[in-house]
Amino acid sequence: MRESSKPWRPFTSNCCSVEDQTIFGNFSKCRPSRSDFSKDIAELPSFRRLSFSDLSRSSSTRITEDLAQSFGGDLYDFQVSELRAITHNFSSNFLLGEGGFGTVHKGYIDENLRQGLKAQAVAVKLLDIEGLQGHREWLAEVIFLGQLRHPNLVKLIGYCCEDEQRLLVYEFMPRGSLENHLFKRISISLPWGTRLKIAIGAAKGLAFLHGAEKPVIYRDFKTSNILLDSDFTAKLSDFGLAKMGPEGSNTHVTTRVMGTYGYAAPEYVSTGHLTTKSDVYSFGVVLLELLTGRRSMDKSRPKSEQNLVDWSKPYLRSSRRLRYIMDPRFSGQYSVKGAKEMAVLTSKCISLNPKDRPRMPAVIETLESLQNFKDMAVSCGQWPVSPKSTKNGVSPKAVRSESRYGSYRKSSPVAPKQKA
Repeated sequence: MRESSKPWRPFTSNCCSVEDQTIFGNFSKCRPSRSDFSKDIAELPSFRRLSFSDLSRSSSTRITEDLAQSFGGDLYDFQVSELRAITHNFSSNFLLGEGGFGTVHKGYIDENLRQGLKAQAVAVKLLDIEGLQGHREWLAEVIFLGQLRHPNLVKLIGYCCEDEQRLLVYEFMPRGSLENHLFKRISISLPWGTRLKIAIGAAKGLAFLHGAEKPVIYRDFKTSNILLDSDFTAKLSDFGLAKMGPEGSNTHVTTRVMGTYGYAAPEYVSTGHLTTKSDVYSFGVVLLELLTGRRSMDKSRPKSEQNLVDWSKPYLRSSRRLRYIMDPRFSGQYSVKGAKEMAVLTSKCISLNPKDRPRMPAVIETLESLQNFKDMAVSCGQWPVSPKSTKNGVSPKAVRSESRYGSYRKSSPVAPKQKA
């Protein structure tokens, strides 16, 4: 795994936080009063002394000046007029996606826009700052991605802070999100080798965050936040909910529960205690989605199958039953031994006890060891699964076997916030 080009030295943890509901009670169009942010200015080793009190003032000019002085030539400061021009005024024809954060549009930059900036396609995120978290999520992304550089993190090219507009400019990822490839009917199913490559890349991105000098908890690991380049290299995106990890003797960070239902670790949902092992749980859920081709939560399925973790647990540690939950779109073109090893790893990642979950370097080692297996299910007599398989790909016999294992603990209640 390639090291970052320079050591990452974070801003104050308050600066990267997306909490403080008390503060946001009076938050309006990103223009809080100075008294709301009059604390916690920490000395930084090489940056100017910055905190949210500096970066959340009413003057967008001051915010831009502070960011420019901190990041120098690492990030470009764009104007709204420039971003309107390269996206054809944020045309719907250039729309790449839309969620709770706002919209993302494709744009084209030529070499004449800024000195030193090469001609390229970009993705421009236009954040909706009407919501309570808009400005803070924008600022968290600038701060984290402005300092973090890794092949498996999406590259932030620049930002725009003009009046009440908050925009971010990223490298364009031509293959879109993993979510689209797994769950959109119009997409071609991802082959086994490609899914394994994506899992390894995403794992390396998480391992880099967890292994930083000041560990970062991603907090919103899911298929829609895993973007793919032309070679299906996975890159993590959307750092609006990222959180600085515990320091010193602390074992966790206590925070408001935020993220996406179905991916959040149960202990985080129930207690608000956040650790890097919370990300490992979310990674395990994504591994499940890669294995099964099912969403983490799917209300369109029978009630017993709606929660992917609960439904799949009885199958994960049995190679005989595992085949019943493998994505039928593989058509038997997957490694039997590799799927079994990935299922065991997945089971460890989604363990209810955080201490039983592996660290990300161990996850990478396991996944990389699966790349050379050639024992395809279709040639090992394990495909087709059963001539009497049910509509969802699970045979009646397998369903009966599952019932003998009893019920598993149901997922915790929905988190207060769900990000699209």
